[in-house]
Amino acid sequence: MFSFVPSSNLIMPRTKKYNEQEVVEKAMNLFWRNGYETTSMQMLEKEMGINKFSIYSSFGSKDGLFMESLKCYKQKLNKLIETLKASSDDVMGIKQYFYDFIAFTKVTDFGKGCLITNTANEIREDCQDCIKELLSQFTNDVKEVFATKLRQDTTKSETIIEEQADYLLISMFGLSSATRIFNKTQLDNYIKNIFKNL
Repeated sequence: MFSFVPSSNLIMPRTKKYNEQEVVEKAMNLFWRNGYETTSMQMLEKEMGINKFSIYSSFGSKDGLFMESLKCYKQKLNKLIETLKASSDDVMGIKQYFYDFIAFTKVTDFGKGCLITNTANEIREDCQDCIKELLSQFTNDVKEVFATKLRQDTTKSETIIEEQADYLLISMFGLSSATRIFNKTQLDNYIKNIFKNL
């Protein structure tokens, strides 16, 4: 008879002792507060509560983790976008989205800006194409939502709608940066002037 001797070469796969969605959300908040370049692997280890080997095992690299963080952020922001889509208002619905966005960014009296905008402002030319594509896709999607709401005013030509959608998108970029340093009154004044002539 043969006796079975377990081989020391057989390595059982390790069971993850953490919830992947939870650690991605922690990473997202760290990137959101500090930016991609400033956020180090040591900072990520401390924030996520896992070591760098687990990070590399689950996400491949810092870039891979950042991509998952961007996707997590988009899912959260999509709740605001879906509210805008469901609104029966056109321009006023977009204006409310701007106010809702300010509340979305708040951590204290000031906001964290927009993770997408923050990233667009800091990425280098040698940034991975997948990150650039995700940023471009996101901004195009938001612009199209704005354009769809503007088309509810049937007196506007497609040229005007395109121009105004671009204007609103770029204004959102400005607002996301402004939430980091300006107070509520200043932000309210900014939004009022954005929509004054729409």
